[in-house]
Amino acid sequence: MESKLIIIRGNSGSGKTTTAKSLQNHLGRGTLLVSQDVVRREMLKVHDRDGNLSIDLIRQIAEYGKNKCEFVIVEGILNKKRYGEMLNNLIQFYNEKTYTYYFDLSFEETVLRHNSSSKKMEFGENSLLAWWNPNDSLGVDGETILTNDMSQNDVLKLILNQLKSII
Repeated sequence: MESKLIIIRGNSGSGKTTTAKSLQNHLGRGTLLVSQDVVRREMLKVHDRDGNLSIDLIRQIAEYGKNKCEFVIVEGILNKKRYGEMLNNLIQFYNEKTYTYYFDLSFEETVLRHNSSSKKMEFGENSLLAWWNPNDSLGVDGETILTNDMSQNDVLKLILNQLKSII
């Protein structure tokens, strides 16, 4: 089996976790979802700082999925400065069988999406602003930029159509 790596990144509240979970449901059993929030906040309980333990664990879990799972999805804010080297190493590890997506939304659109999500009670606009990191695409070949005018459904269809050409 030749595994495919799917990387979904963007600011907090942009819709990446919702997209990743929907994608996992569509792709079916055996699709490995590696969520930065789960690894960092739930499994390790570490702050998102340079060199934090989650960087290496995300890499290790994603590497584990190669040749065991048809699809491995890595999703999270995954700030380029902190996680970029690890993500580029994963792209190489997967022999560039990688699909990379970045939610490049305006702050206003991010707030709208966040306010319609289940996490709206966990944190608000002030937190989103404090964490805001615009224009953070990886800049790798084939990276797809997801914009304000694309609904959650549009994004899911786009990714599934891109994957369909290889399934």
